[in-house]
Amino acid sequence: MGGLSWGAAWKIARRDLNARFRGLRLLLVCIFLGTGALAAIGTLTSAIEREIASSGQELLGGDLEVEVWQRDLNEDEKAALAEYGEISGGTRLQAMASTDNAAAPVELKAIDEKWPLYGTLTLADGTEAAAPTGSDAWLAQGAIDRLDIEVGDTFTVGTVTLTAAGIIGNEPDRLSEGFQLGPTVLVAEDVPMRAGLIQPGSLYQSKYRVAFDQTSQDPEVVEEALTDAFPNAGFDFRDRDRASPGADRFVRQMSDFLTLVGLAALVIAGIGIAGGVSSYLDARRNGIATLKVLGASSRDIVRIYALQIAVAALIGSAAGLAVGILITPVLGAALEGLLPVESGFVIEPAPLMLAGAYGLLVAFAFAAAPLLRARSFPAMALMRSRIVPLARDKRALAWTAAGIVAICALALLTTAQPLLSGGFLIGAGAALIALAGLGLLIQFIARRIPRPSNPLLRSALSNIHRPGAPTGSLVTALGFGLAAFVLLAAIQSALDGNIQSRVPAEAPDYFVLDVPRDGEDTFTGLIEQRFPEANVRAVPTLRGAVLAYGPEGDMIRVADLEELPDGAWALRGERGLTYADELPIGNSLTDGEWWDEESGAESLVSIDSEFADAVGLEVGDYLTIGILGVERTARIANIRVIDWESMGFNFTLVFSRGALEDTPHNLSAMVELPDNPDTEARGELLRALVQEFPSSSVIEVGDVLKQARTILEQVGLATLAAAAVAVLAGLAVLMGAIAAARAARMYDTVVLRVLGASRRQILMMQLAEYGLIALALALVALGLGSALGWVIITQLFEFDWLPDWGEVLAVLGLGLAMVLAFALGGSLPLLRAKPAQALREL
Repeated sequence: MGGLSWGAAWKIARRDLNARFRGLRLLLVCIFLGTGALAAIGTLTSAIEREIASSGQELLGGDLEVEVWQRDLNEDEKAALAEYGEISGGTRLQAMASTDNAAAPVELKAIDEKWPLYGTLTLADGTEAAAPTGSDAWLAQGAIDRLDIEVGDTFTVGTVTLTAAGIIGNEPDRLSEGFQLGPTVLVAEDVPMRAGLIQPGSLYQSKYRVAFDQTSQDPEVVEEALTDAFPNAGFDFRDRDRASPGADRFVRQMSDFLTLVGLAALVIAGIGIAGGVSSYLDARRNGIATLKVLGASSRDIVRIYALQIAVAALIGSAAGLAVGILITPVLGAALEGLLPVESGFVIEPAPLMLAGAYGLLVAFAFAAAPLLRARSFPAMALMRSRIVPLARDKRALAWTAAGIVAICALALLTTAQPLLSGGFLIGAGAALIALAGLGLLIQFIARRIPRPSNPLLRSALSNIHRPGAPTGSLVTALGFGLAAFVLLAAIQSALDGNIQSRVPAEAPDYFVLDVPRDGEDTFTGLIEQRFPEANVRAVPTLRGAVLAYGPEGDMIRVADLEELPDGAWALRGERGLTYADELPIGNSLTDGEWWDEESGAESLVSIDSEFADAVGLEVGDYLTIGILGVERTARIANIRVIDWESMGFNFTLVFSRGALEDTPHNLSAMVELPDNPDTEARGELLRALVQEFPSSSVIEVGDVLKQARTILEQVGLATLAAAAVAVLAGLAVLMGAIAAARAARMYDTVVLRVLGASRRQILMMQLAEYGLIALALALVALGLGSALGWVIITQLFEFDWLPDWGEVLAVLGLGLAMVLAFALGGSLPLLRAKPAQALREL
């Protein structure tokens, strides 16, 4: 009378449950994919964030870093910094390293004896080392290879001869140094000065790190105090909590992207689970009816089959968690060099528990409706459900809604980007509603259009709108499945497009820094002597910080701003500056006029239009900058648009000659050689430049572009691997939806065969039905996948939206072909069914 106990229900469930989970494999696959994706995503991002957070001092090389350009800190500034703890200082600059037979651009990192304040320098042979002294140098492997030397050999930087004392294995603060324009060479603090590399106007950075005496000291408080004490110093700060802003930003972007992918996989998996459970319970229809005839209550039915589904969900979740842990090292390898990722397996309990909770909640939410629907009807209704479909159970829909609300709440409470996740969930809900409405619309149109004369098309059209037709579930499943194909193609092709546009195929051969002003003619002559058709362009180059801006008499001091305006990145720290008599190549004026020779003697400045919009500047306003500790004010003469994608000289601020010409500075040059220049001649040119201009630095653009392309390709590979999860889930849903529809078609197929339909006619009818639905969904899937791809590319990664629509449409066509192939494969078992046996079972 009291019904079955949980133990008795489990005994029946276990006997009925096939050891190979036949019928529940779709549920297993969907839970596995969704849980595995979230486990890998959560484990990887948590491990990276934990590594950055725990190693912030080591990554930065201190608790706080102060950086200035083209000068050293003065004694007062050093004393103020030393009040908070031990300090370590040095310089960073581009330089040329050379031997008798080779020359290579390097990143010269001059450090004092206290470096590193945190962490340990490890050489390639595993030994620990301190900062180099005297004329010794630690070199990155790339520098050793480019110079073709070995440990113990000598090489020249500027006017000083150095000894390669060892090869760098692990440089503790490498990530905080940012993008490299050459392999690292570590030298003693006084080497740049001894080598003649630091002169008035030279481009170099002075960096000072401090290790706080009091570990509880707040870096932001210290930063504010130093800014108040030296408001015009042009300090650029970084602290242990943002040791590598670029890495932090990239982690945040990847985390947001992976969160979207995980949620997408969950939504698609939920659709597959609903179809898989419906198909499974439909196959158990006779068993459920028999249990009810023998006295089983609705509660007993729910217990028996809920236990089966729960076991499958638990196994799928456990397998997904295991694979998520196993695949994390693979994802880490794809991001190696970009982020601090631990090698080997990483176990992060919190994201694993969250992934498991998501998997079980999704299983509960989407399995509730078919399970509760089956329990609510008498045995006769269940036995006749193949002919007379069961009605919807409103209580089942309420349980499903409760599960979905729980999933949304969990997503919003655990995400670092609630607006992003909430927006995606709202969009996914809207897409589900739209697809459900589209399914009804397709059925309505199929019911209203004139009957085709072709009997196969007529039957296919009738199958779309007949009672009990699975059109609604097919439209939802196929819509999301095809959208996953579009998403993958859109993301991949857009990333490829950005690589092609941001890393141009044609670019200058060299950028040369710190060319002496009085040596421009000699510099140009050296190049044209070897390459008469070379194009050389030199511009004055300085560094300075914006100190104030706005109308005359009402200027805003940057130091007084609590927070910089959005997009006003030019106000942060020091920026590259130049002066020019003519409008720079690739720029165009949007407001004002360019100065002539007479007006150019005044203090005028031309500013970038994006910067002007960000801070609200207009023509006629004023701008104050600080250069080498001296304030200079200029009137804004015009506003211009910059082509940032060009490989020329692009400056946010371009001054008139009268504003900056008397400031100590050097030139930067861009060198374009003729097509296919002789390799030996290039080598001779580099050695000649090093010999004639030892304090100048040559940057080989090809190597820089190669490095940039490699980074973008790494990002693309990681993005592609993550997005592939959604496609796999989409494939599973496609197969599951077709399998579920196949079970419902058994009765129709048998009747048609009894009435004389051939196997070919039945197959063609199936293909026509699925083809009509898939074609109707193609445009919807294109819109859904493209919309999500646009959000990921433009809003998360802040790239341009450059998909290859031909490639996207080709992949969508592949998805449509796979739908038809699955439909054909799913129909073959129906043709093997014997009508007499099938009718008895029905």
